[in-house]
Amino acid sequence: MKFIVSSSHLLKQLQTLGGVINSNNTLPILDNFLFELSENQLKASASDLETTMSAIVNVESTDTGSIAINARLLLDTLKTFPDQPLTFKTEGESTIEISSEQGKYDMAYHDGEEFPKAIELPSPSSTEIPAHVLSTAISKTIFAAGNDDLRPVMSGVFFQFNSKELTFVATDAHKLVKYTRTDVSADKTAEFIMPKKPLNILKGILGGSDDAITIEYNDTNAKFTFDNIVLVCRLIDGKYPNYEAVIPKENPNKLTVDRASFLNSVRRVSIFSSKTTHQIRLKMAGTELNISAEDLDYANKADERLSCDYQGDDMQIGFNSRFLSEMLNNLNANDVQLEMSLPNRAGILTPIDGTEEGEHITMLVMPVMLNG
Repeated sequence: MKFIVSSSHLLKQLQTLGGVINSNNTLPILDNFLFELSENQLKASASDLETTMSAIVNVESTDTGSIAINARLLLDTLKTFPDQPLTFKTEGESTIEISSEQGKYDMAYHDGEEFPKAIELPSPSSTEIPAHVLSTAISKTIFAAGNDDLRPVMSGVFFQFNSKELTFVATDAHKLVKYTRTDVSADKTAEFIMPKKPLNILKGILGGSDDAITIEYNDTNAKFTFDNIVLVCRLIDGKYPNYEAVIPKENPNKLTVDRASFLNSVRRVSIFSSKTTHQIRLKMAGTELNISAEDLDYANKADERLSCDYQGDDMQIGFNSRFLSEMLNNLNANDVQLEMSLPNRAGILTPIDGTEEGEHITMLVMPVMLNG
């Protein structure tokens, strides 16, 4: 088996695939890339059993065959080359020789048949989404997903597709983000929970691309096809909590404030908050928002005032500053609105501007009990 390939082109594709490989695999074969050669096309794949990703690389060859090569060794080698053609050629039963302008390098390889086969999706449902829409949906929601192994359904992002809109939801029970696109829809109604790892990989490669990405899915797996890349992953099994039930509908107290000023104040004041609760206090009256925090153990205290537009009864409410900062940091708006009903009910944060046509973002943050 022999093929010639551009070193930088191969490196770029393999670095993308490298994100799938775990640092400690249960099966040693999963430390490898699978190379499947069929004449002028090399299909490179990586897997952790839950997620399998492959990319097509154009090569010069007349051969066919499949081998598995150690991923770390190959990536480390490719990174050191300037862009040039490399010749890969198998020698005997277990060695592959790589020839460059600088020299020759021998690596061990395994039989490609040992590598786990990618999952096929029989008769899946399918939806097409612009790549930048999916990338934005992931970025806006994934930070709110939980890390609790005991509640795996909340450790992913919930995809809800129907003929009117696409909705993406993430929550860890302290914060919740609902991201909706009314400018994109699916033929059939579908719901599934995507794990974080493949979403982070997708977010990294989709970027600002204008291409469409095809999502195929059934009850257990989802497949994303984009350019020359295919990613197949196992979905999280279980029923997603009824998130609509926790979003308060009646919120008469409305605070409108400059996002950047609010975020900077929260960040500054939170330095003085308790290291265990990260609690900050918001006090609203008329056109003034008072943000304060104190750490009684160390006698640290901070207090800031911001001008704002507030409609409603004077009120005080406590929030975890880390959650509030994360949410404000994730919005592109100049001004945001925080809607509240009572100090013990969730606050709803929405952008006033900065959203695209058909894009709707609702963020919910649970309050913390104020002491004293």
